[in-house]
Amino acid sequence: MIDRIMEWFPEEEILLADGFDKAIIGVSNNDMRVIYSKSLCIDILISQGMDEDEALEYFEYNVSGAYLGEKTPIWCLDDI
Repeated sequence: MIDRIMEWFPEEEILLADGFDKAIIGVSNNDMRVIYSKSLCIDILISQGMDEDEALEYFEYNVSGAYLGEKTPIWCLDDI
């Protein structure tokens, strides 16, 4: 997905979250921010050895809770 995004939008500044490439589900056409699946991010953290509670806490505090400027990724709540 990252290769396609870079190919389609070579002039855009794209901000990526380290370690979550497989959780990318798209790009916002309004402001060109990368969109990540929250449930896939949690799955990635669990696959790295965290239990579900640890993964949720880590994600909320260290990942989705971080503001990195106007290109901060969008976290899609797809686990509702």
